[in-house]
Amino acid sequence: MKPTIDSTASNAALRAVIIEDEFPAARLLASTLRRLRPQWNITTLPGNIEDSVHWFNSNPHPELIFLDIQLSDGNSFDFLSQARPTSIIIFTTAYDEYAVRAFNVNSIDYILKPVDESRLLEAIVKYETLIGGSCSPRPADYLENLLESLQAPVKRYRTRFLIAGADRYRPLSVDDIAYFYSENKITFAVTHTAQEYTIDLSLNKLIEQLDPDQFFRANRQMIVGIHSIAHIEPYFNGKISVTVKPRHKTLVTISEEKVTAFKLWLNF
Repeated sequence: MKPTIDSTASNAALRAVIIEDEFPAARLLASTLRRLRPQWNITTLPGNIEDSVHWFNSNPHPELIFLDIQLSDGNSFDFLSQARPTSIIIFTTAYDEYAVRAFNVNSIDYILKPVDESRLLEAIVKYETLIGGSCSPRPADYLENLLESLQAPVKRYRTRFLIAGADRYRPLSVDDIAYFYSENKITFAVTHTAQEYTIDLSLNKLIEQLDPDQFFRANRQMIVGIHSIAHIEPYFNGKISVTVKPRHKTLVTISEEKVTAFKLWLNF
């Protein structure tokens, strides 16, 4: 089900548009915005490029857009290139491992889904502080800088590790690793052939160096590789359990807060 256009009229209010392809996420964001800024004029558009571009071609552009990075028929770069909005952009994303790094530049901000009210308020205050509300124009080169940042060169990620043995070192390719886990503050890499090696990095450091298309931070103890996923099943309290190959000695679970991001990662 797609969000429908829903706006409230107010000539004096700051105008904000939500472009989000998940109806529950769009509804939550709109209701939270109306609670935080009841004087704003909020419009929710369908989360696809074609309808959103048509709306921007037919209506005055708002001061602010809450824009989902991945839309149902493309991505935010395609929308921005076609609609050429005169608005300031605040991105929304379910990807907490890598996407936000590319968008938190200049006066650009981002909000992780599901929307946290305090984080949303921070983004609003940042906008109001930098832009001064609805009266101040955005920088002349804002859109071009934004499009350039969306086209930024892809970051290079780690491709191998140097593993220490008894009397020699050997390289271990990241492609050979099924998943990483932490136990007693020691990090282990498990290969697709069930061999284990000690890695001299924490999971927090590792996730910054691994390709986010290939690896996902499942929980505090584990990073799973895309090719290690055998199947997933519902668990309790909104969680899901993940069966990896080779089998891990403990149950691998994804928290309710990360389920959407995990499913998007699997389907990317």
